[in-house]
Amino acid sequence: MNPLRGILLKLLSVVVFTAMAAIVKSTAEEIPAGERVFFRSFFAIPVIVLWLAMRHDFPRGLRTTYPIGHFWRSLVGVIAMGCGFMALGLLPFPEAVAIGYAAPLLTVVFAAMFLGERLRIYRLGAVFLGLLGVLVILSPRLSVLEPGMRVTDAQTLGAVVALLGAVFAALAAVFVRRLVQTERTPAIVFYFSAFAALLSLVSLPWGWVMPSPRTAGLLILAGLAGGLGQICLTEAYRHAETSVVAPFEYSSMLLAIAVGYLVFGEGPAVETLAGAGLVVAAGLFIIWREHRLGLKRDAARRVVTPQG
Repeated sequence: MNPLRGILLKLLSVVVFTAMAAIVKSTAEEIPAGERVFFRSFFAIPVIVLWLAMRHDFPRGLRTTYPIGHFWRSLVGVIAMGCGFMALGLLPFPEAVAIGYAAPLLTVVFAAMFLGERLRIYRLGAVFLGLLGVLVILSPRLSVLEPGMRVTDAQTLGAVVALLGAVFAALAAVFVRRLVQTERTPAIVFYFSAFAALLSLVSLPWGWVMPSPRTAGLLILAGLAGGLGQICLTEAYRHAETSVVAPFEYSSMLLAIAVGYLVFGEGPAVETLAGAGLVVAAGLFIIWREHRLGLKRDAARRVVTPQG
């Protein structure tokens, strides 16, 4: 274990994923969401294969005993990615990122529903606080709530699609929790990219276009960045505990604000900042609470099975 290395790798993954999202957003006016999903998934595969080869874990690391599980996880993940990519083209960059923070909170709820994980009162309270923050972020886009506000149909659609993407991302996380019981992390990462690339082809009838050389280069770069970001994230959790690494995910909000302003000329709305603050606070509380419970469980195990 090397906590400092784990933190640095986590921060690097945040930077890479934010850059990938910015690239995807920059191509939104020209390229349909399904086509962007294909490039993001397909060109991540060579990076992942190279990583496995460098670890002397290819093709051994791709062995699986549950291929259908990878398929269902990928199907849900592709829907989440497609919704997220669509939202990036319809909403300001910081807002799309902030709404995505709903996914970890919804994962807590879905894990209790589908995996039987215990949902304690403190965690449930934090989830409600975080979802309240999401509603604050969404409120300016839901014109039906405030008829006097000038909100376009595209912005309302973007808010709904972004939230739908968070729901499917949370479901994907539940599938991953099942997969890790029998499958190795490299296999989960690889098969998601492979299945996602294939599943994205379903969107072909909805108008794929031939990208310009510059746009094609950007899309390929987004795919490579996606693969690199996934590797950095995976390695981060190898070097440090989840409770140490996970809080740094929220640094992406600062990056999103900076990228939105400097690259796209989009300043964050007051509601986005306020809602994101509530969501981040809720997420950090859940992480802290789980860390404390983990320490108590470790202490109990040491009492039950003393060393020596």
